Amino acid sequence: MAVTFKSTTSVRSFKHLSVFERGQIAALLKEGKSQRYIAKKLGRSPSTISREIKRGTTTQRRSDLSTYEKYFPETGQAVYEKNRMNCGAKCKVAQVEGFLKFAENKILRDKWSPDVVVGACKKDPNWQNTAIVCTKTLYNYIDQGLLAVRNIDLTLKTRLKPKRKGLRPNKRIMGQSIDCRPAEVQQRQTFGHWEIDTVIGKRANDSVILTLTERKTRHELLFLLDAKDSQSVNKALLKLKDYYGERISQVFRTITADNGSEFSELANTLQQWGIKAYFTHPYSSWERGTNERHNGLIRRFVPKGKAIKDFSAATIYRIQNWLNKLPRKILGYKTPEECFCEELSKIA
Repeated sequence: MAVTFKSTTSVRSFKHLSVFERGQIAALLKEGKSQRYIAKKLGRSPSTISREIKRGTTTQRRSDLSTYEKYFPETGQAVYEKNRMNCGAKCKVAQVEGFLKFAENKILRDKWSPDVVVGACKKDPNWQNTAIVCTKTLYNYIDQGLLAVRNIDLTLKTRLKPKRKGLRPNKRIMGQSIDCRPAEVQQRQTFGHWEIDTVIGKRANDSVILTLTERKTRHELLFLLDAKDSQSVNKALLKLKDYYGERISQVFRTITADNGSEFSELANTLQQWGIKAYFTHPYSSWERGTNERHNGLIRRFVPKGKAIKDFSAATIYRIQNWLNKLPRKILGYKTPEECFCEELSKIA
């Protein structure tokens, strides 16, 4: 049984002139035929024949020193081949050597992504008169092996997890649901709305990292806790209260957490300072998407399974400093530190 396929792909309605067709043009011109006649004979557009004749026509000199013009198929073919060699986008590697060296350094040493490198250079006045490439081209150069950076050096990779089947048990809600949170928090137009979580290393007898992320500026605060419990979380929050004093309720207007046991006293602790706590739905980490994203960045330095108690407080501070000095595309390639300081100045 014969099977027929119906293709929806449009067929190209043009092709370049061949050497044989150029020879036909020369022969027909010698016979005195018009350009329209030649076009009809070859099944071509008159404008195609006109351009080809101009391309292949050269000036010749007779023995009496007078000149005349004549079409030569060889000349037309030579000009065509020369033009084809100049087609296509040209590689700019030689012109952007300085930028590529800068990109290698930032990606390998400072763990920047290619997009952050390009965005930061576009924003930096020092690079305004220097040739750079776009994000897509920089990724292409990495794929082609034109940089010392390899794809394995790009830490952000797509990870797909299989869907779990079956029902999950209900978890206790620690306080007011995220459904009651003001709509302005979702819009990220107002400063002072934070998300909180903990990053664990080894599951038993290990320290944890408490992470706080401001939704508008993406500013990050990290605290090294001795244990994953409510007492350790309250100690970290008391440090914030001592640091900001009376301004604590202006810098921290709301804090959104999950239903982990370490946040069981969060609502009561924050209430006395005029801060509202909200809790996500069970197993809904995307409702703290900003904080989860930053936890992924922290994992570049603190891999899963590695004991966090092996990290010093100074190391945790360096990670926090790196996060806050990393230019972000969503902030117009400004750093979270810059945006956070701008918001604090408004409060002061």
